[in-house]
Amino acid sequence: MSLAAAAARAAYSLLLRAATPLYLLRLLVRARREPAYRHALGERLGRFDGAAVPGRLWVHAVSLGETRACEPLLAALRAARPGLRILLTHGTATGREAGAKLLQAGDAQAWLPYDTPGAVRRFLRAHRPLAGVVMETEVWPNLMAGARAEGVPMVLANARLSAKSLAKGQRLRALMAPAVAAFERVLAQTDADAERLRTMGARRVQVLGNLKYDLTPDATLLARGRAWRAALARPVVLAASTREGEEAPLLAAWARLAAPRPLLLLVPRHPQRFDDVAQLVAAQGFALARRSAWPAEPPAEAAAADVWLGDSLGEMPLYYGAADVALLGGSFAPLGGQNLIEAAACGCPLLMGLHTFNFADAAERSLAEGASERVADVEAAVARAAALLGHAERDTMAQHATAFAARHRGAAARMATEVLGAAG
Repeated sequence: MSLAAAAARAAYSLLLRAATPLYLLRLLVRARREPAYRHALGERLGRFDGAAVPGRLWVHAVSLGETRACEPLLAALRAARPGLRILLTHGTATGREAGAKLLQAGDAQAWLPYDTPGAVRRFLRAHRPLAGVVMETEVWPNLMAGARAEGVPMVLANARLSAKSLAKGQRLRALMAPAVAAFERVLAQTDADAERLRTMGARRVQVLGNLKYDLTPDATLLARGRAWRAALARPVVLAASTREGEEAPLLAAWARLAAPRPLLLLVPRHPQRFDDVAQLVAAQGFALARRSAWPAEPPAEAAAADVWLGDSLGEMPLYYGAADVALLGGSFAPLGGQNLIEAAACGCPLLMGLHTFNFADAAERSLAEGASERVADVEAAVARAAALLGHAERDTMAQHATAFAARHRGAAARMATEVLGAAG
């Protein structure tokens, strides 16, 4: 390690140690809305109750999206090596909740510790994993240094790196380049991701595709959503995984639509914002029905509402099944967009804004294959969605969406082979 790299990591570690009380306070504040953040706080510092079982394959999926993406990889790993035990770690409450459903007998789950040298060392020595798999973009300098010191081979799976993230990484090159170079193998989604990762110092980079194409929507939820749509007397436009700053202009544009309007199904990306978004809907004067208010089927009065708020977790196939067309959240502000492959797998045509850099390859492929369209802004998206409803063009897009999602499967098996090769 160069002197500059050693100095950068030392300064970074000192800063994190000093900020640890603030980090823990932030978790406690978040726990007011999401109590899961109060659970097992000691794990955040690498402290674990009881004796951990060594020899598990450790997979880190920081949040909900990464946890969902690792599901087909875990299935492929178990198929290739029966009896394999998994240690699944997360950074967010939604990721941990979703990850709990993927565990089997002999598996374990924990929070990824804060990236201080001591917390990382305690974590690695407690669990002594067979190897580590980090999903997508989570590169932590002390974690990578600690894994190398403890002899834990590391794989970056389903790896992606946007041009924006590369520029940020280059500004912190003395800190980040050694961390990226410490991966035993890097399994990139696209050629562009691979080139940017090599620029950051990654070694043994392979392009193996995107795991999210291998996700299969829950057939029960999808069928249920389609039944909901069939029972309604009007079309449905879904605003999928919206982010802060997108709902207000969307609702303003929706108010300008001529009556009778379609039903707007609004699903915020983050659950802690459900109540805030409900207040925005009410402030616009729309009649609101909340998914959380009915345990099963929508009550009769929900059919007359202007807006349904999808304030539940794990039900996106239900919402896509209920929709005639969807608007991609995160793409109408410079946020990079959300996972658009799930919409395609559910056969739902998609309209997206200008900002899809987090899923650039999938976005361009879906456009080229007729599964989606790009629009200039939310106003244009609302107008285009209304124009598609009830037309054969919408049905053609739906067919193209299903074909697009099926055409690019296979990454899970390819990545499982590489992960097990690194694990030995």
